[in-house]
Amino acid sequence: MDNLTTNITEILILLFILITFMQSGIDKAADWKGNTGWLKEHFSGTILSGMVPLMVGIIMIIEIITGLLAIAAIIHLLAYDDSLFALYTCILACVTLLMLLFGQRIAKDYAGAFTLTGYFIVSILGVYILS
Repeated sequence: MDNLTTNITEILILLFILITFMQSGIDKAADWKGNTGWLKEHFSGTILSGMVPLMVGIIMIIEIITGLLAIAAIIHLLAYDDSLFALYTCILACVTLLMLLFGQRIAKDYAGAFTLTGYFIVSILGVYILS
């Protein structure tokens, strides 16, 4: 129980990352056709237009890995008071969000890019706390 109270901030950040990325990755897998269809239109007329299925696949895999890593990080924090997986999770979340930001900026979806800011702040706060 001491590890829970000692690492509560880190665990809450990891839970946020877990929910955000696992849900997003599972949604992409469950509705592949809908997601790729919408994104093909979203990226039409950009340098990324021909790469939508590849990009969605890469992002989906990274999001699911980030979610699974968050689970491992929470377990390691609670069981061993070890924060290494937690740091890696937050870093991977930041990298993934930067990839998403790049896509939104290329598509000139500035509102969508702005939406990612809140997620990035939480993830970079995790990096800051854990490093």
